Amino acid sequence: MPLLLILGPPAVGKMTVGRAIADRSDFRLFHNHHSIEMLLDVFDYGTPPFRTLNSEVRRRVVEEAAASGTDLVFTFVMGMDEQAEADYLERLASPYGDDVAVVELVADLDTRLVRNRTEHRLAEKKSKRDLEWSDNNVRELEAGYRMTSDARSDGPGERLLARWPHLVIDNSDLSADETAEQVLAWLVTHE
Repeated sequence: MPLLLILGPPAVGKMTVGRAIADRSDFRLFHNHHSIEMLLDVFDYGTPPFRTLNSEVRRRVVEEAAASGTDLVFTFVMGMDEQAEADYLERLASPYGDDVAVVELVADLDTRLVRNRTEHRLAEKKSKRDLEWSDNNVRELEAGYRMTSDARSDGPGERLLARWPHLVIDNSDLSADETAEQVLAWLVTHE
């Protein structure tokens, strides 16, 4: 699958697992904070220019990756009940046509709060370095959004994910390397 979407709530390990997959394969990693962090130097998060440019940068990177035949890992936090987010992700993935697979990572809140403070995360995501704010953000998103799929739901997220091969991994007790190995083994069965 040339486009591998790694979805899940904040601090579940999307970027770290994506990096482990890229290190073991031909995939290249484009994690969601690649665009976020560069824009925060100029625009405040969520402002109209930030949203416009964040969307545009991501779209262009995915388009060029698809056009050049690059196998790409992209990470994303998706509100499963949010139609706009499902529509956005569908548009973003469209340059890859049907060559898309989704890995959804899940872990409990306590595990994610520990991971929210890891050296690797803080090195890659300077916007997360205010730990009090970042921990509160993880908690608020957990309380306000459904960021994991539910087989019993027919929400916008579930309808979109049903279009593509979809693997859910609880990586609470797995290292990024172990999770990456599971993902790569699964991808072989979906070639």
